[in-house]
Amino acid sequence: MAVRPRIKLDKKEAKKGDIVEVKALVSHVMESGQRRDNAGKTIPRKILNKFTCTVNGKQVFAADFEPAVSANPYIQFKFRAEESGPVVLTWVDDDGTQIVGQDSIKVI
Repeated sequence: MAVRPRIKLDKKEAKKGDIVEVKALVSHVMESGQRRDNAGKTIPRKILNKFTCTVNGKQVFAADFEPAVSANPYIQFKFRAEESGPVVLTWVDDDGTQIVGQDSIKVI
């Protein structure tokens, strides 16, 4: 089952130079690697550790997550609108799995 992040831009259309706020929520278990299963074996660590946001292919925000980040992490940030295009949010897991969400913005 594919994970589909919830993404909200406070402006779908902005003037060049305007500040746009992004809010995003993604479903993810975030296993710390410190718990054990019923058989006593350590459950492997599986956390989201990197996040990037690009607008029309140019990175406008990035973050590195640590093991203390909660399950289903919520992120909120702002960027300056410079050009129209897709707003692509990418979360990367320990095993390289990517969760990608997309919206778009029109800059006038």
